[in-house]
Amino acid sequence: MFLDRFHSSTEEGLCISATQASQFAREVAGDFNPIHNPDSRRFCVPGDLLFALVLSRFGLSQNMTFQFRNLLGDGVALTLEEDDDGNIRVLDTKGKLYLEVSRSGEHTRDETVIENFARCYVAASGKNFPHTFKPLLESKGVMFNPERPMVIYENMSLALEHLDIPAPNLELSNAELKVAGKRGNVVLEYRLESDGQPVGEVAKKLVVSGLREYDPAVMDQVVADFNRLKDGTA
Repeated sequence: MFLDRFHSSTEEGLCISATQASQFAREVAGDFNPIHNPDSRRFCVPGDLLFALVLSRFGLSQNMTFQFRNLLGDGVALTLEEDDDGNIRVLDTKGKLYLEVSRSGEHTRDETVIENFARCYVAASGKNFPHTFKPLLESKGVMFNPERPMVIYENMSLALEHLDIPAPNLELSNAELKVAGKRGNVVLEYRLESDGQPVGEVAKKLVVSGLREYDPAVMDQVVADFNRLKDGTA
């Protein structure tokens, strides 16, 4: 599976190192959020990697909801558990909960279908900034702290008409930002298509913290720095 080099197995459980997490964020998701840098004081594993690992381990269902409960740090030993109702939990050895997944409908373990869908899904993260987030923030007159940007997942969901999706593609259909003090709640909604035909819907809810007044010059510099990282020139 394409995820093999982004985690390791130990006697205690599945582990994701900061380096593995950062490589996944940059190489697969196109996500250059500084909190996924190995040397970040606030480092956390990308939610998209946990999402992809759950699909790899348990398969893809027509309806799935992923609730992120805590940020995952470097090298934490994890167990992935499935209960009698088919729901899934990702915990550490002390019982701390990081992710809960509910699911229903038809189910597939076809590795090609799962990999194609996972790659399509997480690639959408690479378009969040600056393509989607910058105009959203600007429209509300706010921006994140450029020194410590915090944009994290709250939940992700998908609803598929069927599982015959050989060539999945996500198109953003709606983006909303609601500001509550220094916190911003973002909803991103997508149409899922395969071979040009609609096959389902996908939604992500994220939280942006540390909001402040929008500064065009500062944001332009953030975007320039991001593009240098993405181009490998930083």
